[in-house]
Amino acid sequence: MLKKERILEVFTGSDALVSVTVVILGFAAATLIILTIGRNPVGMYEAILQVVTGIFRNRNNVWGWNPRYIGEWLVMSIPLILCGLSMGFAARTGLFNIGAEGQCIAGLTAAQFIALYFPPVPVLHWIAAVTGGIAAGAAWGGIVGFFKARFKVSEVVATIMMNYIALYFHRIITLRIPGSNTYKTPDFPATATLASPLLASLTNGSRLNYSLWLTLAAITVYWVIMGKTRLGYSLRATGLNRDAALYGGINVNVSITAAMAIAGAFAGLAGASVSLGIFSFGRILAGMENYGFDGIAVALVGNSTAWGTALAGLLFGMLKSAQSLMQNRQIPKEITSIIMGLVVVFISLRAGVKLLIDWQMKEKARRQRSE
Repeated sequence: MLKKERILEVFTGSDALVSVTVVILGFAAATLIILTIGRNPVGMYEAILQVVTGIFRNRNNVWGWNPRYIGEWLVMSIPLILCGLSMGFAARTGLFNIGAEGQCIAGLTAAQFIALYFPPVPVLHWIAAVTGGIAAGAAWGGIVGFFKARFKVSEVVATIMMNYIALYFHRIITLRIPGSNTYKTPDFPATATLASPLLASLTNGSRLNYSLWLTLAAITVYWVIMGKTRLGYSLRATGLNRDAALYGGINVNVSITAAMAIAGAFAGLAGASVSLGIFSFGRILAGMENYGFDGIAVALVGNSTAWGTALAGLLFGMLKSAQSLMQNRQIPKEITSIIMGLVVVFISLRAGVKLLIDWQMKEKARRQRSE
C-alpha cells in the first residue's frame, strides 16, 4: 500500500510527468475511438507525422517531403502559444484569465487600425502596429486587473464580459473604415505586414512569418519575468498566498493589476500576429476565434510555465493542422478535438488524485494513532 501511495505521490508531484502521461492517454483513447468506428488509426498518426516533419505518402504509395506542412504547423501554433502564455501568466498570480480571447481581439483591432493609417515607413510601420496590438491587449487586461484589485470584482465574470465588449466594439469601429465590407477592410500596405520572404521560401511557400521570432521573444520574456526578476517573485508570492505576500510587504493590488496587464499584452501580441502575419487585409470578425479559449487548455497542459506552454501550444497546433489531413485519410477531423478535450480532462483529474492521496495519508495516520 505504501508503494502504491509513493507512486501516486511521485506522479502528482511531477508536472512534466503528468503532462506527458495525459497526452499519451489522450492519443490512446483516440486510437480506441477510431478503431471503434471502423477506421484505421494509422491514418491519424500519418497525418501527424506529415504535419511535424513534412514527410508524406501520396496515393501511389510514394513517400515525399514538403516543408510547407511544418511552416503551417508553426503558424497555427503561434497564437495558441501566446494565448497560453496569457492564461499561464495570470494563473501564476492566482488569477483565472478567461479574457485572453477579448484581449486578443483588442490587439488585433489596434494592430489593424495602425496598419491602415500609420505612415508606410518600412520596418517602423509593422513595429508600430505590433506595439499597438500589445498595448491594446495590456489595457484590456489591465482594466480587469484594476477592478479586481480595487473593488474585488471577480476576474472570471469581468473577463467574460470584456470578451463580448471587445468583439462588438471591434465590429462597430472596423465597419466604419472606408472601403470595408462585412468581411474585410482595404488591404494593408506591404510595410505593415509581418510577411517574411526568407521563412516562406524555407518552408516552400507557407505563411510562416516574423511572428515566429516575436513568439520566441515572448516566451523568453515570460521566463525571465517569472523566474529572474523581483516583479516575478512578487507575482508568484501573490499567487501562492495573497495574505502572506501582503504581510511580507508586497503590494498585492499592484501585482494583480500588473499580472492582468502583462497577460493581456501576450494575448494582444497574438491578435497582432494573426492579423499582420497571416492576412494582407484587416478582418471584421463575425464571432470569437477561440484562440483565447484554447489558450486555457494550452496553459493547463503546459503547467503555466514558459517552455511547457510553448510545447503544449505546439501540440495543440499540430492537432489543429492535422485535421484536414486526417479527413483525407477517412479519419473524422473531430478526433483532434476529442484528443484535446481528453487531455484537459485527464490533467484536471490530477487534483482528484491529490485529494485521494491526502485522504489515504490522513486515514493511515488516524489508524496509527488509534493503535
